[in-house]
Amino acid sequence: MLGISMSVIVFLVMAGCGLSAFISKQKHLLNVLLGLEFIMLSVFGLMSMNMSSVGLEVYFIMMFLILAACEGALGLSLLVSIVRSHGSDYFSSLGILSC
Repeated sequence: MLGISMSVIVFLVMAGCGLSAFISKQKHLLNVLLGLEFIMLSVFGLMSMNMSSVGLEVYFIMMFLILAACEGALGLSLLVSIVRSHGSDYFSSLGILSC
C-alpha cells in the first residue's frame, strides 16, 4: 500500500476524527475538549512510531506527553470553573456580558 503501514493509517484516521469533532458545531465544551485530546493522542502515536528508531528522541516524546497532560488538566479546570459559574457547559449559555 505505497509504503504506508496500517498503524500510520489508523493514527491518521484518529486525527481526522478528532479534527472533525473539534471543528463541528458542538453544544458542549466537553465534546470539544475530547476532540482536542483525541488529536493529541493520535499525534503522540505518530511521533512515538516515527521516533522509535532513534535513540535519544524519547525525551522529546516524553515532553510532548507532559504538555498534552497539562493541556488536558487546564481544559478540565476551565470546564469546572465554567460549570460552576454558568451552571452548564453549553456554548449557548456563555455570553460576553455574563462573564
